[in-house]
Amino acid sequence: MTMREIRGTPLTAGIFLLWTAAAVFLAGRSYLGMHRDEPVSPSAGLSQKKALSSYHPALAGTHGDTDVYFYRGAEKGGTLLVLGGTHPNEPAGYVTAVVLAENIRVRKGAVIIIPRANHSGFSHSDPQEGNPQRFSIPLPGGGTRAFRLGSRLTNPVDQWPDPAVYINPAGQELSGNEVRNLNRCYPGRERGYLTEKIAFAIMELIRRERVDIGIDLHESAPEYPVINAIVFHENSSELAATAALELQGEGIEIRLEASPINLRGLSHREWGDRAGIKAILLETPNASHGRLKGQPSSSLIVDGKDKFYARASRLGRLFVPYGEEGIPLAQRVARHLAAIEAIGRGLGDLEPEKAIAIDNVPPFAKVQDRGVGAFLRAVE
Repeated sequence: MTMREIRGTPLTAGIFLLWTAAAVFLAGRSYLGMHRDEPVSPSAGLSQKKALSSYHPALAGTHGDTDVYFYRGAEKGGTLLVLGGTHPNEPAGYVTAVVLAENIRVRKGAVIIIPRANHSGFSHSDPQEGNPQRFSIPLPGGGTRAFRLGSRLTNPVDQWPDPAVYINPAGQELSGNEVRNLNRCYPGRERGYLTEKIAFAIMELIRRERVDIGIDLHESAPEYPVINAIVFHENSSELAATAALELQGEGIEIRLEASPINLRGLSHREWGDRAGIKAILLETPNASHGRLKGQPSSSLIVDGKDKFYARASRLGRLFVPYGEEGIPLAQRVARHLAAIEAIGRGLGDLEPEKAIAIDNVPPFAKVQDRGVGAFLRAVE
């Protein structure tokens, strides 16, 4: 080694160490940022905000704890539970729950909203998917609202390791990583895995708050057959059919899918079987969630435009029409909102003593025309 090479070695090592320290700092800052919740600005109709750990103290201080928003009317009636964020990589469910929380007033009955049902799932992304960490929705007066795009599963930092085979609380045998899928963990376990504790807490909320009907908001890939659908427990068949007829009368095509009796651990099965409430899951089509998409991006989440899905639609490979204009987030959120309203009205028609009267739910046409941002509040 020459004298020049010797003199250069400490300098090279120093530069490398500085570069490494900078990379670690930036990665750490990004990681911590994924644990910061975007603010929710509830409407003036908010009656109370609680933590999910109020129903299961073992969640307190964990990333499984999450906010629960209560809207109670002056008149007695039924109680509706709305869950967003069961799967944090299905953004229309989470955004719909936030839009509801920031707009509604309840005149009769009560509405309970959990925007981030699997709070831990928002703190990381699905591995090897190349998904953006966030997406932004433009606001009419300028500026944007940023939202996290999370993972289908609980963060392994919060719950690890996965078993080789998972026997869920309802007795279903599943692959090991489903132990972190909230919608496979019902009715939960009081002393189980973190995700099972979340499910247990939601079941406790349903029991203590005397919930009459639960709606779990989801999205699925356009190539998935259960799409633009109401998935219903058999105790909700008449209600689901009533809501579907109303929606179709408004020009909103929606399918009816019965909850499979032998598929255990899901909200639309265990809420009905174990808690005895009317249980419904809603699905909208999300190209960013599918396998046929092009490059993942935040614009794909919001605008819903993808040439590969448009081509697949022309070839008859999808279960939903998908044109060059795509299926934007505004349309998916509008569908969820319209379905929630129709289901709520249907419950009152079938069981008048459980009627729920909700004001200020953004209308389907206006959400599509003006965009989701028109119904979100500007936050600091």
